[in-house]
Amino acid sequence: MGEKRPETMKRINTPELANAFIEEQVAAIKAQVGQEKVLLALSGGVDSSVVAALLIKAIGRQLVCVHVNHGLLRKGEPEQVIEVFGKQLNANLIYVDATDRFLDKLAGVSDPEKKRKIIGGEFIEVFAEEAKKQEGIKFLAQGTIYPDILESDGVKAHHNVGGLPEELNFELVEPVKFLYKDEVRVVGKQLGLPDQMVYRQPFPGPGLGVRCVGAITRDRLEAVRESDAILREEFAIAGLEGKVWQYFTVVPPFTSTGIKNGKRTDDWMVIIRAVNSIDATSATIEEVPYAVLNKIVKRIITEVKGVNRVAYDLSPKPVATIEFE
Repeated sequence: MGEKRPETMKRINTPELANAFIEEQVAAIKAQVGQEKVLLALSGGVDSSVVAALLIKAIGRQLVCVHVNHGLLRKGEPEQVIEVFGKQLNANLIYVDATDRFLDKLAGVSDPEKKRKIIGGEFIEVFAEEAKKQEGIKFLAQGTIYPDILESDGVKAHHNVGGLPEELNFELVEPVKFLYKDEVRVVGKQLGLPDQMVYRQPFPGPGLGVRCVGAITRDRLEAVRESDAILREEFAIAGLEGKVWQYFTVVPPFTSTGIKNGKRTDDWMVIIRAVNSIDATSATIEEVPYAVLNKIVKRIITEVKGVNRVAYDLSPKPVATIEFE
């Protein structure tokens, strides 16, 4: 077991408590870091984004953020990171487009565990390469939250920092390590981060790599990305954003026969999944109104290239898992 949350620590569930926490952590970060530089792998997820915003408030451009685009992010996410942190918060941001590097390594790999290992291992390599280019880095900031400490003894594997080369020898800065996810969101809101980032739904470490089932191909990956964007947009319009715990699309590695413009097609299928859960150990299916589903289906088969069929997954967990891989 890792460190324990202080028994006297109040649950951060109001703006006032969040502001007090921010003030306390800004002082703690300044005391720990001094004039030294801090490195952060900024994924654009809730935890790393809140840590980045906290550190920027405390030490400004002493923080070096590295955003690695592995080509498996959702539509608009790299652009959002650049807009929010690079432009609005004036962060010292390094953007690395490693899409080709990742997809080349993943070509032909269909085993889910091998895919995860390639994505995680390559991320470590890319991040380590960028770290070695920097001079005077003494600290590594990490988006560890309290459930990570409880579940994995403090190593937040999906940020991949646990596998960095030992010679980098960074000291950790973990300002939200005693917070639960809901508390992190309250703090993020008070730091001025956009709702789309603060209330982002759960997203797997390997990204869309586990939703492009089997060996990843660029055309199917693009079909996942575009159909997912349509689903998220229509759920927001229908008032389901924030009410449904997790929703996404999957494109399996097989085609089906269809008809378009009077001609036979052989295109991909998109599967929609929308589930509700409290802790991800079990999940129920969201009963999406048919009119909403119908609109989503029409948009996907019209707007997403190479798709001629849409299905809705009605399988709860258990027996199914939330993700397909």
